[in-house]
This record gives sequence, C-alpha cells and structure tokens, in this order.
Amino acid sequence: MTEKSKKCIHIDLNQFKLHIEFPHTSALTLYFDSQSRRFYLSVIALVVHEMKRLGRVTSIPLEEHLELLGLLNKTVGGSAGSSQSAHLLPRIYRKWKDALPDLEDAPLFKVLGRKKDFEEGIGATYQFTDEEKDIWANLFEYRGSEEHVRLRFSIDKIGASLENVAITYGEDPELIDDAAWDRFIADLRQEAKKQKEQAYKFSQEKGSDISPLTKRKRVLPRRWKWLALAGVIAIVAVFAVWRYAWYAPYEEIAPEEMAFPLPDKPSIAVMPFVNMTGDPEMEYLSDGFAEQIITCLSKTPKLFVIARQSTFSYKGRPTRVQQVSRELGVRYVMEGCIHRSGDRIRITAQLIDAIKGHHLWAERYERELREVFAIQDEITMEVLRAIEVKLTEGEQARIYQRGTDNLEAYLKALQAIEYHERFNKNDNIVARQLCKEAIALDPEYARPYRVLAYTHLMEPYYGPCPSPKKCMERALKLAKKAVSLDASHPCGYECLSYIYAMTQQYEKAIAKAEQAITLDPNGADAHVALGYALQIAGRPEEAINSIEKAIRSNPIAPSHYFSKLGGAYRMVGRYEEAVAAYKKALAHSPDSIIAHVHLTTTYSMAGRDDEARAQAREVLRIQPKFSAESYAKRIPYKDKLENQRVIDALRKAGLK
Repeated sequence: MTEKSKKCIHIDLNQFKLHIEFPHTSALTLYFDSQSRRFYLSVIALVVHEMKRLGRVTSIPLEEHLELLGLLNKTVGGSAGSSQSAHLLPRIYRKWKDALPDLEDAPLFKVLGRKKDFEEGIGATYQFTDEEKDIWANLFEYRGSEEHVRLRFSIDKIGASLENVAITYGEDPELIDDAAWDRFIADLRQEAKKQKEQAYKFSQEKGSDISPLTKRKRVLPRRWKWLALAGVIAIVAVFAVWRYAWYAPYEEIAPEEMAFPLPDKPSIAVMPFVNMTGDPEMEYLSDGFAEQIITCLSKTPKLFVIARQSTFSYKGRPTRVQQVSRELGVRYVMEGCIHRSGDRIRITAQLIDAIKGHHLWAERYERELREVFAIQDEITMEVLRAIEVKLTEGEQARIYQRGTDNLEAYLKALQAIEYHERFNKNDNIVARQLCKEAIALDPEYARPYRVLAYTHLMEPYYGPCPSPKKCMERALKLAKKAVSLDASHPCGYECLSYIYAMTQQYEKAIAKAEQAITLDPNGADAHVALGYALQIAGRPEEAINSIEKAIRSNPIAPSHYFSKLGGAYRMVGRYEEAVAAYKKALAHSPDSIIAHVHLTTTYSMAGRDDEARAQAREVLRIQPKFSAESYAKRIPYKDKLENQRVIDALRKAGLK
C-alpha cells in the first residue's frame, strides 16, 4: 500500500478531486469539474500546503500569497475573475464562507457516485446526514474581512492531523505533499509563460481587422462567390463606419444643447461594443460585455450611469458621441469593438469627454476568449481612474460583478433576457427554456435563476394560468435561489420586491426594492421596482418620483417603465399624462397586454369612451378569453376600491 492510500484526506491536483473519509460514517469523492471550481480546490491545497510548511493547523493569511493566487486564477481558474486583490480575495472569502461548506447543494463540486437531479431549473440537493454535513462544513474556518482574509482548513475538527492529509499530482508515488505542490506550481508557471508568448505572437500577426477565419483559402462554387464577397464588403463597411466614429474629431457641446441637465457627479453612457468578428453568434457576447461594465459602474453612488436599454437603442446605426451625450444628458461616452481569431479575442475600448471633445483613455486587450470576464473588470477600473473616481478597496469589491466562467451559459442567459423583455406569452416561453439550458450548464450561475423567476412571475398576465398561486411560489423559490448564489446583485431583490407586491406583502416589497437601490444606486430597474411597490401600496405620488428618477437614468426605457408610470399617473387623476405614458409603452411593445388593458382603463376613467372601446378590441385581439374581473384581482392594490374602479372601467369599455 502506498503512502497516498493511507490518508483520510487526499487532494488530487491532477484529476482535481478531493477524497475524504468521514470518521465512523462514509467516504466521499468530490470532483471539481470546471475551471472556476478547480481554482477553489487549488486554494484548499494552498492552505493545506502552507499549514504543512508551518507544521501546524492554523489560519493562513491570503494577502501573503497574492502572486500565487493570481497564477492559480489565470491558469487553473481560466481567469474566471480578476486577479486584482481587490476582487480576488473577496471572491475567495465568499466562496470559502458560503459555497465550499455547502455539501447539500454542492455549488462548487460534484459528489461522485451520488445523483443530483433538477426540478424546473432548481437543483435538487444531495442527501446527507446532518453529521456528514456538519463535519464537512466545519472544515472551512475563516477570520478577518474580505480584503484581509485568513483561511483555515480545520482537519483537527475531524480528529485528523497534517500527516493524515496528502496532496498529490500525477501518478508518481514520490510526488506527494511538497514535491507534488512544487511540481504543480512549476507546471502552471510554464503554462503561464506559454500563454504570454502566444499573446505576444498574436499581437505581432499582420493582417486585416477581419477575423482570420475569413482568410483561409477555400475554393467556393461560383454561385457562392458573390455572396461571400458581399459578406466581406459588409464587414469592411461596418469597420469603416466604426473607424470613422473612433477617429473623427470632436466638438465641444454647449450646456443648452443637452436634453437633460448634467448630473452633479461624473456621468457616463457605455455604448454597445461593435461585433467585428463577422459571426452573428458573437453579437450576444459583444452586447453582454458592455452590459457587464454598465452593471459594475452602476453600483457606485459616485457615478451617474445610463442604463443598458437606452445606450443599446443606438446599436446598429452610426452615431457620434456628441449626439449620445446630448440626448442622454451625460459627459462621458465609452465605446469599443470586439474581434476574434480562433480562441483569441481582441477588445479595443475608448473613453471620450463629449463635452470638452477629447479622448480621456483608450486601450487594446488581446487575450484568450476565456479571459473575457477578467477584461471587463480591468476596463471598469480603468474607466473609474480616467474620470478620477476614487474607490476604497471595499467599494471596489462591491462593484465586482460575479457570474460564470461558462461562456455558453452566459450567452444563453443574455438571450433569455432579450426574449423576456419582449413581454409576451410566446417569448416568455422561449426565455424560460433558455434559462433552464443555462442552469444545466452552470447550476451556480445566479442570472438565469433571476430571469426564470420573472418568467413565472409574469405567466398569469400572459394568458390563462392554472394556478397563479403556484406561479408565485415558483417565482419566489427561484428568486431566493438567485440571491443565495449572488447576494451582491440587485436584480434578485428587485424580483423579490415584485413577488411580495403581487402577494400583498407591501412593506416587504418596499424593503426589498430599497435593498436593491442600496446595492445599485444608479439602478433604473431598482427604482422602478420601488415605484411599483409604492404605487400598489397606495402611495402613487412617491411612486411617480421614483419611476421618473428611473427614466432619467434610462431615458429610452423599456415598455414596463411607462406602464407603471401610467398607472401611478392614473391613480392621482393625471389621465393625459397616463395616456402618454401607456402610448410610449406600446411604442416599445405593441402587443403588451398590460399596457393595452390599462390604457383601456385610463380612457374609460377619463370619459373617452370611443377610444376605450377601441383599446378593448385590441385587448381581445391579443387575449380572446380576457376577463376583466379575474385580471383586476391579479393587481394587488392595498386599497380594494382601486381594484373595483379598474373592473368598472374595463366593463364600461365592453370587457366582461
């Protein structure tokens, strides 16, 4: 029997497995089956190695090992998150504290030999005894703060000593503990060196900015040559337009030209990055790249950040930064483009002071495609430095956007959001399926759980629903799951706010929306969620203020913003403003059943009976079996007389 097999804990850095024998119970093998997960097994091994070096079970300060952690993150972890200490240490702290000890949900590993099924997108738990769960959880001790964390792998809690723990790497029985760790790190350093050399070689390659995939020599049938030529011309044309926008001279903008007064703090619009790859499938990646930067910047109260929906409205048309600045009321505009060559990606970005008419910062990044998420973090920090917004380490950690290192899951979640935001029954079904596919690819990725929750929340509005109560229960379970996976993202709390509002838990709804605003002070969606909670709680004037604030951050807002604003206007008798708001909602989403129903209600209450009946016909066109009474019951106004007013107005318009 070799020395390896005598150990009660065996960390295998070749296959990325951890084998543990519980005292008096069972033995388990945990498989860390993706790059980000393998990174955390490597962190466990680092802590164990350091304890062995010191000769005692003790807490290990991670600040003393930043260079090594950065190496592990870049190689083993595939750069799943930034290697800057302000980001990396808090990420490790949170996973050590919340995810690694969770044997039941197992968000960071698979338990080999045990089955974990999924039910409607929610991962079913592994079945363990309370003793087994406690033994495993007690191994993960931590001290200090996110920025100054000390970790302890408490093997003494299970009656083991350092001699009972083995670190191995490869099949050589001599490669154990120090020798295994040293070989492991040496191989990683060699891999990092190769990556650097490949990046340099890639940067020296000559050729056009069009993807090298299009430069391969292929013999095309004559009938396809003209189509191929047309495709190349289209790509070159996109590049030419973008290049002109990049290098064109800028003129100063006078304050009176602005559609909105400039905020009293630095203000920025991040434009959608131009997809220069020639691959339509990369469109979601280029869009998601800009969206993530917006989300991160939005989390600091020291900035005013325009929401994604407004900046993305300029997508696909040549737009000068001065126009964006004037129409959205911001000083700074950021834009960029994405190129791809095989598994390599090139991202170019620039930041312009549109008021003064000059560049503040520009940079080009050339990396492996898998490093795209790390580049997002780096660009975010460069933007903050360029506009002289200084953050503490804690604030930097707060704006860091956690997600997934699974690119396919990431892209499916982005697609799901696009379908969900069309706000109709058929697209809601598509969004739900995409969310389930994303969750199957990465069960610990919070975003698809949030979107999936919304698809269940909205189901009763899109047509006959067998059990609205069950829809709400499902939505609540999914939203809580999303928050448990990522408590730093405001969207989970926004969803909870809507669910509590719909289930007539008004104070909880307001509190969750306020919590979302605390996490994301610029968050237009968070302010809309608060506005809705206030509206149905019988505080429409406050609701108007909150929703109007959201629309300032998101001037080209989605339809539901205007639907909610219209509802608040209607409640205080401002019918003309309510009609205008609902018409804006329908301009965005012509088949929005919610906007059509409430425009019908508003016309009816305002005495505009012919227009009310015309709108009622539109309601029945979209939903032939519409029932005024059942619909109004789903609007959970605290004041039940408001529900009755809606029912009476709909019946007056001819809806039964």
